[in-house]
Amino acid sequence: MNQQVKIRLGLMMFLNYVIWGAWYVTIGTWLSTARHFTGQQVGLVYGTTAVGAIVAPFFVGLIADKFFATEKLLATLHFAGGLLLFAASRQQSFFAVYSLMLLHCLCYMPTLALTNSLSFRLIHNPGKEFGPIRVMGTTGWIFIGLVVGKLGLEATPMPLVLGAGASMLMAIYSLTLPHTPPLAQGEKFSVGSLFPREALSLLKERSMAIFAIASFLICIPLTFYFTFTNVFLNESGVKNAAGKMTGGQLSELVCMLLIPFFFRRLGVKYMLAAGMLAWVLRYMLFAYGNAGAGVWMFWGGILLHGICYDFFFVTGQIYIDRKAPPDLRSAAQGLIAFITLGLGMFVGSWVSGVLVDRFTLTAVNGAVTHDWRAVWLSAAVVSAVVLVAFLLIFSEKERRGAEFPVSEPMAGASL
Repeated sequence: MNQQVKIRLGLMMFLNYVIWGAWYVTIGTWLSTARHFTGQQVGLVYGTTAVGAIVAPFFVGLIADKFFATEKLLATLHFAGGLLLFAASRQQSFFAVYSLMLLHCLCYMPTLALTNSLSFRLIHNPGKEFGPIRVMGTTGWIFIGLVVGKLGLEATPMPLVLGAGASMLMAIYSLTLPHTPPLAQGEKFSVGSLFPREALSLLKERSMAIFAIASFLICIPLTFYFTFTNVFLNESGVKNAAGKMTGGQLSELVCMLLIPFFFRRLGVKYMLAAGMLAWVLRYMLFAYGNAGAGVWMFWGGILLHGICYDFFFVTGQIYIDRKAPPDLRSAAQGLIAFITLGLGMFVGSWVSGVLVDRFTLTAVNGAVTHDWRAVWLSAAVVSAVVLVAFLLIFSEKERRGAEFPVSEPMAGASL
């Protein structure tokens, strides 16, 4: 494959994830401190990404696959998304911020699938070539997190402004990408083309149904981390919290390399269980750590992100790839993403906000703090219950030591 095309696709991924990474980690701190939103309101704002994930498959199937070239659609979505993100940074009320962030996410979330599909169209061997391209997305997330943390912008609207600027830059850059016309032009759209009956029928198999339910349930405590960790670290007195949180993405890169080694030795069930256990341990570390002598616990919780995400979600994508027939693999992956990144994280964003409000404390001087230990222990308990239930009722007949699949990488978004 042309090396120049690889570099161009890598830059595309870098910019696309800079947009999301600029605001997603820190917006909770800005909303809760500068805008004085309640925990539930902060959770609902974070839930806009889940709404975008729910709508994205329908949008891509209806618009991108049938009517417009991918690079032009990316440019349009990012131009509109940049304007919306900048407008959100200027707002004061919950309704205004929520409405604009919802519209932004409806523009942005489809671009995750669009950048993946555009890359697959332009490369010859996805199994070997897509990984290094996709890693540039995680690199972009790490880069912007370090910038935001170093400049001390976490409690300001500037992360949204930076994201808006990156979005406008991405809109311009998208127009320079190779022309990628729609593949299904002229075909009728139907919901069944996104999630075919055959893909839905996979859920009739006991192990698949249990996996789907467990994936949905584990996304509820998962959302606590993305929504409130930056708020928690700043409230606990941690300096440069946004920069420190990029350690999670660094650990994700390392764990991605370790997956083949552990996959052959543990098998699907215990890889998934290890991912769930990591969520329990992470929240326990957060519950009992502090910004002083116990700061190592905070670091431990952050660095567990690689196991939390890769061991559960990437292994889950591999599991779906093995269970689904070749002609249904994309539809099955889309269905699980709909259940997890969409429905699961939407419910989780609401639940996390309600729980944070439940454990909100008001000091004598009027300052708002939280009983974070109670929050994190609640999340740990939910994660532990899902883990135990999964271990007791999930069974996978594939033997340990099965060959790690490398034919084609999964297209899920990294968190």
